Amino acid sequence: MDLRSLVPGTAGLAGVAADALVLVVAGGQAQTLEPPLAALLSESVKAGDFEFKAGRTLYLHRPAGLKAPRLVLAAAADASPKAFKAAVAAALSALKPLGVRHAAVALAAAPLGEAGVLDDRHAEVLALAVSEATYLYRHTKPSAGDGSKLQKVSLVSDKATANAIKKGLVRGQAIGEGVTLARECANRPGNHATPTFLAEQAQALAAQYGFKVEVLGRKEVEKLGMGAFIGVAQGSEEPLRFIVLRYEGAPRASAPLVLVGKGITFDSGGISIKPAAEMDEMKFDMSGAASVLGTFRAIGEIGPKVNVVGLIAACENLPSGRSIKPGDVLRSMAGHTIEVLNTDAEGRLVLCDALTYAERFKPAAVVDIATLTGACVIALGAQRSGLFCPDDELAAKLLQAGESALDPAWRMPMDDEYDEGLKSNFADMANVGPRAGGAITAAMFLKRFTKAYRWAHLDIAGTAWKGGAAKGATGRPVALLTHFVLSHTR
Repeated sequence: MDLRSLVPGTAGLAGVAADALVLVVAGGQAQTLEPPLAALLSESVKAGDFEFKAGRTLYLHRPAGLKAPRLVLAAAADASPKAFKAAVAAALSALKPLGVRHAAVALAAAPLGEAGVLDDRHAEVLALAVSEATYLYRHTKPSAGDGSKLQKVSLVSDKATANAIKKGLVRGQAIGEGVTLARECANRPGNHATPTFLAEQAQALAAQYGFKVEVLGRKEVEKLGMGAFIGVAQGSEEPLRFIVLRYEGAPRASAPLVLVGKGITFDSGGISIKPAAEMDEMKFDMSGAASVLGTFRAIGEIGPKVNVVGLIAACENLPSGRSIKPGDVLRSMAGHTIEVLNTDAEGRLVLCDALTYAERFKPAAVVDIATLTGACVIALGAQRSGLFCPDDELAAKLLQAGESALDPAWRMPMDDEYDEGLKSNFADMANVGPRAGGAITAAMFLKRFTKAYRWAHLDIAGTAWKGGAAKGATGRPVALLTHFVLSHTR
């Protein structure tokens, strides 16, 4: 997609040459506009065809006085990046069935040219809105067609903000490509997106951007003593893969950020098998791993001055004669024994060994990302990811990254008392606690393996994909993670 800043000539918005002009109207009344647009907007409101209500759009064909043959009016609640993105998304939806190849987008929140109306954040979210609107899954659905005809989008700005707009577009496009990669990986069915497939994606990223990559198989993982990870994987015919990606944008002496992704490429629940209804959605259980790959795609494009390590523990969780059983005891890489009370609580088992492996990098901070618990979906729904972090400063950085990226999280409690639920009579700990507070006890389990560094856990079970008619991966939290990485740039 060709994304660029456009500074209008003397004819202003009326003279913008594009297949369509999208005018985002922010606030509850018409703002100062050029006569052709002001008249069109006023007439549309007077006729009842358009309202200053967020989400409303109006398409006008061959509007008088405009060079662009199509005009879309899109109402936004205000001029914030969040409201702007929602309005642009609505406008692009209105243009989708048409033959528009070049769309120009302008914000009518104040007189054109007034400093501070548009900034790099608007440009970033525009790029993300375009990426979301033009994404089409086709890998196993050739009948999906060729998708959107849109090839170019311009954001109308003035000379004073043009440079900031360009930077925002570059950043937004990079994040958009990362989100798309994460969505593409997660949307593929389990017989396509295997642990080996995830390893191949990591190797392709390494070849494209110069990352270092290492892929460990069963023998190497056994040598490391990753008994919890192996226990989950042993019920499947698909070989496990432990993937290590390294981006070196800062001096070697600079401690890296480590991103740890849960990569369960299909989760049946194992012997504690899930109900059949909606089990197909368990192909999305590797969305944490997909978000790590997507974030590496984004930082590969941006090139920030920071060191980042990505760890992905990838396998399937299936029932067979070799599967772990309720009551089995596993020994983790850290040497702790774990009584498996529920084989469907497998994500924390693969993550605990990955978190122990992370110690060798002497990290500045570690963030694990996982579709870990249904309890988090009940607590937070699909709007915010669950953030569990005992470190106030690290939690604040992640929360701010989420707000900046419009990919928000919500901090959950981690009181010591919750840890009591993991006691076992037969091992150092159980892999599940009581049903109440299940997302918290899952985080408390992981915390036991993170004493060597600053750590946070993102439970994305409610945000990584949508169900129903809109079923598909969202690519979250690639945007949050990318902003988090960028906040550490030297």
